[in-house]
Amino acid sequence: MSLQKQKMSSSELKNYVRDIPDFPIPGILFRDITTVLKNPAALRGSIDAMVELLGDLEYDTILGPESRGFIFGMPMAYNQSKGFVPVRKAGKLPADVVKREYALEYGTATIEIHRDAIVPGHRYIIADDLLATGGTAKAIADLVMELGGVIVSALFFIELAGLSGRDVLAGYDVRSVLSYE
Repeated sequence: MSLQKQKMSSSELKNYVRDIPDFPIPGILFRDITTVLKNPAALRGSIDAMVELLGDLEYDTILGPESRGFIFGMPMAYNQSKGFVPVRKAGKLPADVVKREYALEYGTATIEIHRDAIVPGHRYIIADDLLATGGTAKAIADLVMELGGVIVSALFFIELAGLSGRDVLAGYDVRSVLSYE
């Protein structure tokens, strides 16, 4: 069966996002995208919507943080004939890395990028599934800038607007497909 390439609206995509209360800790309402990913039309619609967010941005490479940033960033890069750089959890990359610790809404984490993955002067897009507090994207932007790269935009499938991640990313172009208060 062939999927028709028909644009899915934001409200249609929201119908596929499952809410899971008290995950990973009490008080957190988790927006689960596995229900988007398992549906062929919703998966296509989510990736197409992310690619549409790119608009006419000029960039060289897409960055995606582990692990759900891989899900969105890699097919976006493929679709646009661009490179993809994985941003990994600490200890997962084999070559020389730069790393940054950052705050999550429920703890801290450390991310790494291969030092040679970022080319000074090249322009990068951050692609991820979720903008919450903005810590992950800000840590990525800081690492890219430390290595001489330029962040053009940060794109997200879901934005939790009530957590003010955009404030943390002030000065950056931030775009999202779906927004929740």
